[in-house]
Amino acid sequence: MNDKKKKLALHWKILIGMILGLIIGVLAVYLDGHTGIAAKQFITDWIKPFGKIFINMLKLIAMPLIIASLIKGVSDLQDISKLSKMGLRTIAIYVATTVIAVTIGLILVNVIRPGMGVSEATRTSLMNAYAQDATARISAAAEQAKHGPLQALVDIVPSNFFAAAGSNRNMLQVIFFAVFFGIGLILIPPEKAQPVKDFFDGFNEVILKLVDLIMLMAPYGVLALLAGLVVDAPSAELFQALLSYSLTVVAGLAVLILFFYPALVKVFTGRSPSFFFKGISPAQLLAFSTSSSAATLPVTMERVEEHLGVDKEVSSFVLPVGATVNMDGTSLYQAVAAVFIAQVMGMHLTLDAQLSIVITATLASIGSAAVPGAGMVMLVIVLNGAGIPEAGLALIFAVDRPLDMMRTIANVTGDATVSMIVAKSVDKLGTPKVKEWDDFA
Repeated sequence: MNDKKKKLALHWKILIGMILGLIIGVLAVYLDGHTGIAAKQFITDWIKPFGKIFINMLKLIAMPLIIASLIKGVSDLQDISKLSKMGLRTIAIYVATTVIAVTIGLILVNVIRPGMGVSEATRTSLMNAYAQDATARISAAAEQAKHGPLQALVDIVPSNFFAAAGSNRNMLQVIFFAVFFGIGLILIPPEKAQPVKDFFDGFNEVILKLVDLIMLMAPYGVLALLAGLVVDAPSAELFQALLSYSLTVVAGLAVLILFFYPALVKVFTGRSPSFFFKGISPAQLLAFSTSSSAATLPVTMERVEEHLGVDKEVSSFVLPVGATVNMDGTSLYQAVAAVFIAQVMGMHLTLDAQLSIVITATLASIGSAAVPGAGMVMLVIVLNGAGIPEAGLALIFAVDRPLDMMRTIANVTGDATVSMIVAKSVDKLGTPKVKEWDDFA
C-alpha cells in the first residue's frame, strides 16, 4: 500500500493563498473597525512586507532570466546557415503573431475597460499610495520629451552593458545586447562557440531552477499581497474589477486559440480546424496542467510530427525556438494587465504609450522563459516601458496562475501553428504518420 501523500499542485496552493489573503485582510479590517484592535497595522507591519519581498525576488531574477534565455535562444539558431530560408520565415511569423496577439489584447482591454469600475475614492487611495513612484515617472517622461524623435532608438543601444544590467528600467538595452551576443556566437567557428554556449546552457538551467524556487514562495507571496491590498483599499469594487480583468484576458486568449490560429492553419496550409485541434489537443491539455511550454515541448513535437504531418527537420527547429521566443498568450496578457493597472490607478495611456506596450511586450516575450511565472517577471518590463507603477503587480498576481495555465495553451498552440505554416512553405508538410480519421483536408 502506498502511503505517500500526493502533493498539492502549485496553482491550487496559490488559489488557497489568495483566498486566505482575502479572508485575513477582511478580518483585519473588521477587527480594526469594530474592536479597536490594530489589526490593519499588524498586516502592514508583519505580513505585507513578505509580499514586497516576493515582488523584489521576481524583479531580481528578471535580468539574468533575459540574458540566459535570450542568448541561448538566439545561439540555438546556428542551423540557420543550412536552413536560412526556414529560419527567417520562422522568426518573421513568430514576431508577426506576437504583435497581433498584443494588438488583440489592447483592443479588448480598451473596449471592455475592466479597470474603470473602481470608484474615484478607491482610485485616489491607490494613487496616493504610489504618488512618489508616479511623480518620479512623470519627471522622467518630461525629461524624455526634451530629446529628439529618435532618442527612443538611441536608448535601446547601451554604451555600457554593466550599467544597463544594473537597472530593471534598462531591459530593452539588455535585450539588445543579448541578441547581439547571440548573433556573435552564431558567426564564430562552432568549436570556439561551444564552450560559451555550454556555459549559457548551464546558466539558463540554473536560472530556470531559481524561478522554480521563487515560485515555491508564490502562495505565501500572494497571501501577503492580497491581505495588504485589502487593508490598503478594502473596496469590493477592486475585486469586481479583477474578475472583469480575468474575463478580458480569457476572452483574448479564446480569440487566439479558437479563431486566429485555426484561421491561419486553414488559410496557409489548407488543413481544417478539426484536424488541427484533434492533432494538438493532448499538448494543449498538458500545457494547461504544467503552465510550461518547455515541459510540454516533447509532447508538442510528437503531436506535430506524428499527427499534424510536419517533417522532423522543421519541427526540431521551429518548436524549440518557439518555446523560447514565441509567447503570444503571454504577450496578450501583458498588454491587458498593463492597461488594466493603468485604468485602476486612473492613469490615461496615450496612443504612444500603448504603441510602446506593443513593442515592449513583443520584445519582452522573446526573453520570457517557458516556465510557470516567467510572464509575471516580464510584465515588469512592460510596466516600466509604459510608465506604469510596477507596484500594480499586486493588483493582478492573485489570478496570475490560472491565467498562466490558459496563456500557456495559447503559446503552445501558436508554436504548432507556425510549425505547420513553415513546413508548408518549404514543402515539408505531409500526411500524418498516425492517421486517426479519414478526412483531414
